[in-house]
Amino acid sequence: MPSRNKSAFCGDFAFNVFEDVYEPAEDTFLMTDNLEVRVDDFVLDVGTGCGISGILSAYHGAKVIATDISPCAIRCAKENAKSNQLHAKMDFIQGDLFNPIRKELAFDVILFNPPYLPIEPKELGSWLDVAWTGGTSGRKIIDRFIREAPEHVNRDGSILMVQSNLSGIETTISMFKKENMEAAVVAKRNYPFFETLALLRVKHFAC
Repeated sequence: MPSRNKSAFCGDFAFNVFEDVYEPAEDTFLMTDNLEVRVDDFVLDVGTGCGISGILSAYHGAKVIATDISPCAIRCAKENAKSNQLHAKMDFIQGDLFNPIRKELAFDVILFNPPYLPIEPKELGSWLDVAWTGGTSGRKIIDRFIREAPEHVNRDGSILMVQSNLSGIETTISMFKKENMEAAVVAKRNYPFFETLALLRVKHFAC
């Protein structure tokens, strides 16, 4: 049976995208075009998919842990890290959001491109369904992330998170504020008659 894998490209990097793994799209490139990662940063790439954001972070000198609930995504990201010769700077863990991360671990940067499409609940047929389905409001995974993320960010660290107006950008900013974190839109892309994508940078409020 012929392979249904796809290919994606970002600058000089090539990525193999397995059949049941989210293919990099506008939301992915909004993140990768605005990555701010320094040498020796400790980065957590939540929901890594094919590994593109984590791999680019490793290329910029960061030490990266990449997680995904999907075993297909983890296998895909590992393969891409090896093919791009960056696997030595990365670890891969299968798990749901922060469940596989030790409670005492805190990161300089957390990256997250969540499932945000407001889709009615249904029986999910594949790991690809899981990658983009955000529940009725689109916030099923986003709200959990906001509650759990603050304890895993260093005091001077940050979160970079993609958000769509389809699932409430202002709601996300407000929820982070309740967690004593300040969220600001640092990049945006508008798609007339469809949606607006925003990249949020989130930091702890200064003491």
